[in-house]
Amino acid sequence: MQKRNTQQRRRAIIERLNEHGEVAVDALSKLFLTSEVTIRKDLAELESNGLLLRRFGGAVLLPSESSELTNENLSNRKKAIAIAAATLIKDHNRIIIDSGSTTAALIPHLPSKMGLVVMTNSLQVANALLERENEPQVLMTGGTWDQQSHSFQGQMAEQMLRAYNFDQAFLGAAGLDTQRGSTTFNELTSLSRTMADVSKQVIVMAESEKLQRKIPNVELPWSQISTLVTDDGIDEQAKRQIEQHGVNVLCAPTLETH
Repeated sequence: MQKRNTQQRRRAIIERLNEHGEVAVDALSKLFLTSEVTIRKDLAELESNGLLLRRFGGAVLLPSESSELTNENLSNRKKAIAIAAATLIKDHNRIIIDSGSTTAALIPHLPSKMGLVVMTNSLQVANALLERENEPQVLMTGGTWDQQSHSFQGQMAEQMLRAYNFDQAFLGAAGLDTQRGSTTFNELTSLSRTMADVSKQVIVMAESEKLQRKIPNVELPWSQISTLVTDDGIDEQAKRQIEQHGVNVLCAPTLETH
Protein backbone atom coordinates (compact mmCIF):
# COMPACT_ATOMS: atom_id res chain seq x y z
CA MET A 1 0.00 0.00 0.00
CA GLN A 2 1.20 3.49 -0.83
CA LYS A 3 2.46 5.56 2.09
CA ARG A 4 -0.04 8.02 3.53
CA ASN A 5 0.27 11.04 5.74
CA THR A 6 -0.40 10.66 9.45
CA GLN A 7 -4.06 11.69 9.49
CA GLN A 8 -4.92 9.56 6.46
CA ARG A 9 -3.21 6.57 8.03
CA ARG A 10 -5.03 7.01 11.34
CA ARG A 11 -8.39 7.33 9.60
CA ALA A 12 -7.59 4.14 7.70
CA ILE A 13 -6.68 2.36 10.96
CA ILE A 14 -10.08 3.28 12.44
CA GLU A 15 -11.86 2.11 9.27
CA ARG A 16 -10.01 -1.21 9.46
CA LEU A 17 -10.77 -1.52 13.17
CA ASN A 18 -14.48 -0.91 12.59
CA GLU A 19 -14.46 -3.58 9.91
CA HIS A 20 -12.53 -6.29 11.78
CA GLY A 21 -13.01 -5.45 15.47
CA GLU A 22 -9.27 -5.61 16.17
CA VAL A 23 -5.96 -4.69 14.54
CA ALA A 24 -2.37 -5.88 15.02
CA VAL A 25 0.69 -3.62 15.05
CA ASP A 26 2.80 -5.87 12.81
CA ALA A 27 0.03 -6.20 10.21
CA LEU A 28 -0.59 -2.43 10.16
CA SER A 29 3.13 -1.79 9.80
CA LYS A 30 3.25 -3.95 6.68
CA LEU A 31 0.01 -2.55 5.31
CA PHE A 32 1.07 1.09 5.60
CA LEU A 33 4.78 0.55 4.88
CA THR A 34 5.87 2.20 8.10
CA SER A 35 7.61 1.17 11.31
CA GLU A 36 5.93 -0.55 14.23
CA VAL A 37 7.04 2.36 16.42
CA THR A 38 5.02 4.74 14.22
CA ILE A 39 1.97 2.46 14.38
CA ARG A 40 2.21 2.30 18.18
CA LYS A 41 2.29 6.10 18.28
CA ASP A 42 -0.80 6.15 16.06
CA LEU A 43 -2.62 3.75 18.36
CA ALA A 44 -1.59 5.71 21.45
CA GLU A 45 -2.92 8.94 19.94
CA LEU A 46 -6.17 7.30 18.81
CA GLU A 47 -6.63 5.83 22.28
CA SER A 48 -6.08 9.23 23.91
CA ASN A 49 -8.87 10.56 21.69
CA GLY A 50 -11.21 7.81 22.88
CA LEU A 51 -11.34 5.98 19.54
CA LEU A 52 -9.95 2.56 20.52
CA LEU A 53 -8.38 0.49 23.29
CA ARG A 54 -4.81 -0.67 22.99
CA ARG A 55 -4.00 -4.31 23.67
CA PHE A 56 -0.72 -6.21 23.62
CA GLY A 57 0.37 -6.23 19.99
CA GLY A 58 -2.51 -4.14 18.68
CA ALA A 59 -5.86 -2.56 19.53
CA VAL A 60 -9.58 -3.34 19.74
CA LEU A 61 -12.79 -1.38 19.39
CA LEU A 62 -14.06 0.46 22.42
CA PRO A 63 -16.71 -1.53 24.28
CA SER A 64 -20.17 -0.16 23.59
CA GLU A 65 -21.12 -0.49 27.24
CA SER A 66 -21.07 2.87 29.00
CA SER A 67 -20.64 3.26 32.73
CA GLU A 68 -23.41 5.88 32.77
CA LEU A 69 -26.50 4.61 34.54
CA THR A 70 -29.01 7.38 33.80
CA ASN A 71 -32.05 6.41 31.75
CA GLU A 72 -31.33 9.23 29.31
CA ASN A 73 -28.22 7.36 28.17
CA LEU A 74 -29.93 4.02 27.70
CA SER A 75 -31.32 3.01 24.34
CA ASN A 76 -34.93 1.96 24.09
CA ARG A 77 -33.74 -1.56 23.34
CA LYS A 78 -31.70 -1.71 26.54
CA LYS A 79 -34.68 -0.46 28.54
CA ALA A 80 -36.92 -3.09 26.95
CA ILE A 81 -34.37 -5.83 27.68
CA ALA A 82 -34.20 -4.71 31.30
CA ILE A 83 -38.00 -4.78 31.67
CA ALA A 84 -38.11 -8.34 30.30
CA ALA A 85 -35.16 -9.50 32.43
CA ALA A 86 -36.70 -8.05 35.61
CA THR A 87 -39.74 -10.31 35.20
CA LEU A 88 -37.41 -13.27 35.88
CA ILE A 89 -36.58 -11.99 39.37
CA LYS A 90 -38.71 -13.21 42.28
CA ASP A 91 -39.05 -11.78 45.78
CA HIS A 92 -36.20 -12.73 48.13
CA ASN A 93 -33.93 -13.82 45.28
CA ARG A 94 -30.17 -13.56 45.68
CA ILE A 95 -28.84 -12.09 42.46
CA ILE A 96 -25.63 -10.85 40.85
CA ILE A 97 -25.65 -7.73 38.66
CA ASP A 98 -22.50 -7.44 36.56
CA SER A 99 -21.04 -4.09 35.52
CA GLY A 100 -22.34 -2.42 32.34
CA SER A 101 -25.15 -0.15 31.25
CA THR A 102 -27.43 -2.95 29.99
CA THR A 103 -27.37 -4.85 33.28
CA ALA A 104 -27.60 -1.60 35.26
CA ALA A 105 -30.85 -0.83 33.44
CA LEU A 106 -32.40 -3.44 35.76
CA ILE A 107 -32.11 -1.13 38.75
CA PRO A 108 -35.25 1.00 38.18
CA HIS A 109 -37.29 -2.23 38.08
CA LEU A 110 -36.07 -3.68 41.37
CA PRO A 111 -38.08 -1.64 43.93
CA SER A 112 -41.15 -3.82 43.34
CA LYS A 113 -39.14 -6.88 44.45
CA MET A 114 -39.06 -7.61 48.17
CA GLY A 115 -36.13 -8.92 50.20
CA LEU A 116 -33.53 -9.00 47.43
CA VAL A 117 -29.85 -9.60 48.06
CA VAL A 118 -27.71 -8.11 45.26
CA MET A 119 -24.02 -8.72 44.71
CA THR A 120 -22.16 -6.51 42.22
CA ASN A 121 -18.62 -5.76 41.11
CA SER A 122 -19.61 -2.24 39.99
CA LEU A 123 -19.39 0.86 42.19
CA GLN A 124 -21.92 2.63 39.97
CA VAL A 125 -24.43 -0.21 40.31
CA ALA A 126 -23.93 -0.35 44.10
CA ASN A 127 -24.41 3.42 44.48
CA ALA A 128 -27.51 3.38 42.29
CA LEU A 129 -29.00 0.55 44.34
CA LEU A 130 -28.35 2.34 47.61
CA GLU A 131 -30.18 5.44 46.33
CA ARG A 132 -33.41 3.44 45.98
CA GLU A 133 -36.08 3.87 48.66
CA ASN A 134 -36.78 0.14 48.78
CA GLU A 135 -33.11 -0.69 48.73
CA PRO A 136 -32.03 -4.35 48.63
CA GLN A 137 -29.22 -5.77 50.70
CA VAL A 138 -26.14 -4.84 48.68
CA LEU A 139 -22.89 -6.82 48.64
CA MET A 140 -19.67 -5.76 46.87
CA THR A 141 -17.13 -8.20 45.48
CA GLY A 142 -14.10 -6.04 46.20
CA GLY A 143 -10.96 -6.97 44.31
CA THR A 144 -8.71 -5.14 41.86
CA TRP A 145 -10.13 -2.17 39.97
CA ASP A 146 -10.11 -2.67 36.19
CA GLN A 147 -10.08 0.65 34.32
CA GLN A 148 -11.41 -0.81 31.07
CA SER A 149 -14.56 -2.39 32.47
CA HIS A 150 -14.97 0.09 35.34
CA SER A 151 -15.42 -2.83 37.71
CA PHE A 152 -13.63 -4.93 40.31
CA GLN A 153 -11.90 -8.07 39.04
CA GLY A 154 -9.33 -10.57 40.25
CA GLN A 155 -8.92 -13.38 42.77
CA MET A 156 -10.30 -11.46 45.77
CA ALA A 157 -13.50 -10.74 43.86
CA GLU A 158 -13.77 -14.41 42.89
CA GLN A 159 -13.23 -15.54 46.49
CA MET A 160 -15.99 -13.21 47.67
CA LEU A 161 -18.41 -14.61 45.09
CA ARG A 162 -17.59 -18.21 46.01
CA ALA A 163 -18.56 -17.51 49.62
CA TYR A 164 -22.21 -17.28 48.51
CA ASN A 165 -24.78 -19.08 46.39
CA PHE A 166 -27.05 -17.09 44.08
CA ASP A 167 -30.33 -17.71 42.34
CA GLN A 168 -29.44 -15.64 39.26
CA ALA A 169 -26.56 -13.81 37.64
CA PHE A 170 -27.35 -11.00 35.19
CA LEU A 171 -24.43 -10.49 32.83
CA GLY A 172 -23.86 -8.27 29.82
CA ALA A 173 -21.93 -9.07 26.65
CA ALA A 174 -19.90 -7.04 24.18
CA GLY A 175 -20.79 -9.55 21.47
CA LEU A 176 -22.79 -12.70 20.77
CA ASP A 177 -21.74 -15.67 18.66
CA THR A 178 -24.43 -18.17 17.68
CA GLN A 179 -21.98 -21.06 17.99
CA ARG A 180 -19.60 -20.03 20.77
CA GLY A 181 -21.60 -17.97 23.28
CA SER A 182 -21.14 -14.48 24.71
CA THR A 183 -17.94 -12.66 23.75
CA THR A 184 -15.95 -9.79 25.19
CA PHE A 185 -13.11 -7.39 24.39
CA ASN A 186 -11.88 -7.72 27.96
CA GLU A 187 -9.32 -10.47 28.42
CA LEU A 188 -10.38 -10.77 32.08
CA THR A 189 -13.13 -13.37 31.80
CA SER A 190 -12.59 -15.46 34.94
CA LEU A 191 -14.88 -13.32 37.14
CA SER A 192 -17.82 -13.72 34.76
CA ARG A 193 -17.25 -17.47 34.79
CA THR A 194 -17.16 -17.45 38.58
CA MET A 195 -20.46 -15.54 38.62
CA ALA A 196 -21.90 -18.27 36.42
CA ASP A 197 -20.46 -21.04 38.59
CA VAL A 198 -22.10 -19.76 41.79
CA SER A 199 -25.53 -19.07 40.24
CA LYS A 200 -28.43 -21.43 39.54
CA GLN A 201 -29.43 -19.37 36.48
CA VAL A 202 -27.24 -17.26 34.20
CA ILE A 203 -29.10 -14.56 32.28
CA VAL A 204 -27.20 -12.70 29.56
CA MET A 205 -28.67 -9.32 28.60
CA ALA A 206 -27.58 -8.11 25.16
CA GLU A 207 -28.97 -6.25 22.18
CA SER A 208 -29.52 -8.25 19.00
CA GLU A 209 -27.07 -6.06 17.08
CA LYS A 210 -24.25 -7.64 19.09
CA LEU A 211 -24.62 -10.74 16.94
CA GLN A 212 -22.93 -8.70 14.20
CA ARG A 213 -19.81 -8.05 16.26
CA LYS A 214 -16.83 -10.34 15.64
CA ILE A 215 -14.95 -10.47 18.94
CA PRO A 216 -12.17 -12.98 19.71
CA ASN A 217 -12.61 -13.67 23.45
CA VAL A 218 -15.37 -16.05 24.56
CA GLU A 219 -16.73 -14.93 27.92
CA LEU A 220 -19.29 -17.69 28.54
CA PRO A 221 -20.13 -20.67 26.33
CA TRP A 222 -23.83 -21.28 25.68
CA SER A 223 -23.62 -24.37 27.91
CA GLN A 224 -23.25 -22.04 30.91
CA ILE A 225 -26.06 -19.66 29.91
CA SER A 226 -29.65 -20.35 30.95
CA THR A 227 -31.39 -17.44 29.23
CA LEU A 228 -30.56 -14.78 26.66
CA VAL A 229 -32.69 -11.65 26.98
CA THR A 230 -32.44 -9.64 23.78
CA ASP A 231 -34.67 -7.42 21.65
CA ASP A 232 -37.11 -8.29 18.90
CA GLY A 233 -34.59 -7.30 16.22
CA ILE A 234 -32.90 -10.71 16.48
CA ASP A 235 -32.82 -12.74 13.29
CA GLU A 236 -35.10 -15.80 13.52
CA GLN A 237 -32.37 -18.13 12.27
CA ALA A 238 -29.91 -16.81 14.86
CA LYS A 239 -32.54 -17.27 17.56
CA ARG A 240 -33.07 -20.90 16.56
CA GLN A 241 -29.32 -21.58 16.48
CA ILE A 242 -28.93 -20.24 20.02
CA GLU A 243 -31.96 -22.21 21.24
CA GLN A 244 -30.35 -25.38 19.87
CA HIS A 245 -27.70 -24.97 22.59
CA GLY A 246 -30.46 -25.32 25.21
CA VAL A 247 -30.71 -21.58 25.87
CA ASN A 248 -34.07 -19.91 26.47
CA VAL A 249 -34.24 -16.79 24.26
CA LEU A 250 -36.53 -13.97 25.41
CA CYS A 251 -37.18 -11.28 22.79
CA ALA A 252 -38.27 -8.00 24.36
CA PRO A 253 -40.48 -5.75 22.20
CA THR A 254 -38.65 -2.52 21.47
CA LEU A 255 -40.15 0.45 23.28
CA GLU A 256 -41.76 3.10 21.11
CA THR A 257 -40.13 6.51 21.06
CA HIS A 258 -42.50 9.34 21.90
